[in-house]
Parts: sequence; C-alpha cells; structure tokens
Amino acid sequence: MNIKENLKYTKDHEWISLDGDEATIGITDFAQGELGDIVFIEVETAGETLEKEEVFGTIEAVKTVSDLFMPVSGEVLVFNEELEANPELVNQDPYGKGWIIKVKVANPAELDELLSSEDYKNMVEG
Repeated sequence: MNIKENLKYTKDHEWISLDGDEATIGITDFAQGELGDIVFIEVETAGETLEKEEVFGTIEAVKTVSDLFMPVSGEVLVFNEELEANPELVNQDPYGKGWIIKVKVANPAELDELLSSEDYKNMVEG
C-alpha cells in the first residue's frame, strides 16, 4: 500500500495536495485496492462551491458504488476528463494520472483538520 508523505488525507480515504489556493483531490491507493476494478466515475459538481464533507461525485467499481467527499470547502474547478474514457487510471496511478478533481480552496485552515500520512497509515493499518 502506497501512502504519500506530502499529502493530507481524510477518514473517507480521499487525498489532497495543495498548490497555492488550488488543491488536487483523489482517492488513496488503499481505497482503490478495497474498491477493486473501477469502471465509472461521475462528477457533476464542476463549477459548484461545496462545503467540507459534502459529496462531490461517485465512484463505481465492479462490486459497489461509493460517494466521494470534499476534504475541504471550495469551488470545484475541473474534473479529470481522462477518467471518463479511462476510469482504471485511478487503480493504476491514484496519486498521479488518477486524480479526480481540482478545487479552489475556500478556507486553507481546514487542511489542518485532515490526517497526516502517518495518521492515515495508522488508521488503515489499525
């Protein structure tokens, strides 16, 4: 299981990386492994401003559909269009080409409430 040290994590298995006031969000390597083969990702919230922990989309695997939750409040700027044709990128490269959305962060202080890589590792290995 790959857990990147430079990212923040949620208890719902999303990761977030910050570049200025823009954040990239995806699901963790652990989450994609638990879900199995991902077949579809739906995000219809582009252009919307959502609160922390609101659902921004869904991810569908062969055996289940799961909600995707906002790690922080902000405006959904863009959905990774490559995932429409290639949802398996989330399985193959969850921290790279498999990113899901980019967000303009409304309140950077919310990042301090997220899990560090160490905290997330302790949670999933529990």
